Parts: sequence; C-alpha cells; structure tokens
Amino acid sequence: MLLNKLIGMFSHDIAIDLGTANTIVLLKGQGIIINEPSIVAVRVDRYDRDGEILAVGHEAKEMVGKTPSGIQAIRPMKDGVIADFDVTEKMIRYFIEKAHNRKSLIRPRIMVCVPYGLTGVERKAVKESAMSAGAREVYLIEEPMAAAIGAGLPIKEPQGSLIVDIGGGTTEIGVISLGGLVISKSIRVAGDKLDMAIVNHVRKHYNLLIGERAGEEIKIKIGAAAPLDTPLSMQIKGRDQVSGLLNTIELTSEDIREAIKDQLREISSAVKSVIEAVPADLAGDLVENGLTLTGGGALIRGLDRYLSDTVKLPVFIGDEPLLAVAKGTGKAIEELDTLHNTSRYE
Repeated sequence: MLLNKLIGMFSHDIAIDLGTANTIVLLKGQGIIINEPSIVAVRVDRYDRDGEILAVGHEAKEMVGKTPSGIQAIRPMKDGVIADFDVTEKMIRYFIEKAHNRKSLIRPRIMVCVPYGLTGVERKAVKESAMSAGAREVYLIEEPMAAAIGAGLPIKEPQGSLIVDIGGGTTEIGVISLGGLVISKSIRVAGDKLDMAIVNHVRKHYNLLIGERAGEEIKIKIGAAAPLDTPLSMQIKGRDQVSGLLNTIELTSEDIREAIKDQLREISSAVKSVIEAVPADLAGDLVENGLTLTGGGALIRGLDRYLSDTVKLPVFIGDEPLLAVAKGTGKAIEELDTLHNTSRYE
C-alpha cells in the first residue's frame, strides 16, 4: 500500500483520446493539457524505424499539402485505427513526454480511448504503442462509453441512454445501461468521409480541384445537414480541371447538404439498426431520453433536426461535443477501479 501511494505521488495518470483527426491528452487532476491534430511530419528521404520526426500536431498540420519531396505529413491514424505503427508510437511518445514530467523515474498509467469493435490485433497495437512510448500500464476504454461519460449521461442507472459520437474516422453508436454497453456499433463513416464527399462534389459539379483541408474548412464554415432559414455561402479557390488555371467559385450550404447526403444517410441507417436491436424494456427509455450527439460531427448545422426526423427520437447535442470523449476518458481513469469497461494491459 505504501509503495502504491508513493508511486501515485510521483506519477500522474494520463488519459488519451487518440482520434483520427485530433489527439487530446488529459492529466489526472489538471484536465486537458494537449489538444492537437493527429499529424506527424517526417523526413522521408532518411526515414526508417528511427527516422527523423520534424513536427507533430499543429505545426505538422500546417505542412499538409505543402511539403517538398523530402518531407511527408502523415496521419498515422486512419478510420479510428493505427495505420502506421511506428509513426503512431512516436506521436504518442511526443504527447506523453509533453504531458508528463519526464524527470520522474515513475512512468505514468495511461488510459486510451478506442473505437468499439477493434480486433484483438488492433487493440494490441494501441497498447503496445502506449507501452513503447513510456507507459507503466495501459488501459483501454471504448469510445461510446467514454462519450456517454463525458456527455454526463446517467450510465450507471438502470435505464437506457443512446449516444452517437461522430468523430474524424468513425461514428460510434451505443446504448448504455447499468454501467455497460448493451448494444454498440462502429461505422467508418465520419468527419473524414464528409470532407472527401465535399471535395468530390466540388470536382464533379464545378470541375474544381481542392484539397482535404479545404473540404474540412468548407464543412465547418457552411456545412449543413438540413435546410437553413438563411443559407450560408463562401468563396472557394482551386484549380480548374479543364483549363488547368486557378479559379474561384461560390458554394452554398445547400451545395454541402447535397454533397454529404449519402454519408449522413449511412449514419442514420446505422443508428436505426442499433435502435431496432434494443431490448423492449430499454426502448421506452430511449423514447423518453432521446439521443445524445457528441464529436465534431455534432456541430454540423441541422444534424440534430435531420437525425430526429429520420430516427423519430428527440436529439440533443451534448455539452462541448468536441471534448466529450476526452473528458469521459479522463473521468474513467479517475474511477479506474470501479469502471467495468476497461481492459488492462498484461
């Protein structure tokens, strides 16, 4: 007991929301201390397992689409899972060292939030990345549970709560009761797919080539899932496919609604499939409690109205939806001994 207390005094537990788009790190007792893009800039010409990392996070994101041949800006997470193990390990190590007092001899315990339904191999890859990056112990919590905790839902009560978290790589859907996931589903249609749908729409209908960053900017500034009382518009610059010259067009929120309609339909269909599988005794709870939206996708204008119309439930947007998963992961590591939906690294 004395040893554990001493370890607790000199080591700070860390919670990591290892997202496809952003990585958020919380330090136990201090809250969020890092919120940066999950991007790493690497010097490619000399890159090997010990290759040179030039930048991580915000600085690396500024390089996306603008690097010379010898440098590459990499997103090591794809669709919520590790696509590049070595780069992910280096990115996690960077964030841990930034968050933790490396002068301490005691390595931190770390909880990492992962999408529901990861394979054993994928879960092992996440754990090994964190262990290699300097963790003493690694725990995993599934994203729907973390989102529900962060959104303040009554997860320990004997009633059903429906959470939908739309992140960068995956949309996580879960029905939670008595502290556990009753039903859950993860689909790889989320923010990144919405961005690409906008890029493809602009290319197909306007013959204009734009990048993924521009697609994301358009989604944030004028994206809408339902008709707006006052449509939004913005000027978009890119390269004309026909002439090869630079051109500027005007896009409206109605253009974006048309561009992302197929992806939104996939998300609503996945939510419907989860609702249809809910046990009868919990179905009444969902009618009363409705659906809670979290994640960056929750900020798309009119998405709550769109989902309410399609799944026939009241839809609420959680407080600080962008941070719900991270905050839930942070709360989970504070209650490590009592939370059931964690998996210890062995």
